[in-house]
Amino acid sequence: MNMRIKIYGKEKCPFTKAAREDYEKQGIPFDYIDVLANAEDLEKMLTLSNGQRRVPVIVEGDAVTVGFRGKA
Repeated sequence: MNMRIKIYGKEKCPFTKAAREDYEKQGIPFDYIDVLANAEDLEKMLTLSNGQRRVPVIVEGDAVTVGFRGKA
């Protein structure tokens, strides 16, 4: 089963922007979730990241990565 990638982030975050652009460039479909737009999405991101308030948080199946290419 092929699950869509989820990118939790903030619109003004340069690392979130870089992650989104990279996935788009590679043609990899993803869902972008702006954690500032919805408190429930922020809580979900915090659960996934073990409370880390750094973005982006990228979810690929069971794998959760905080940051993009070593930066957050």
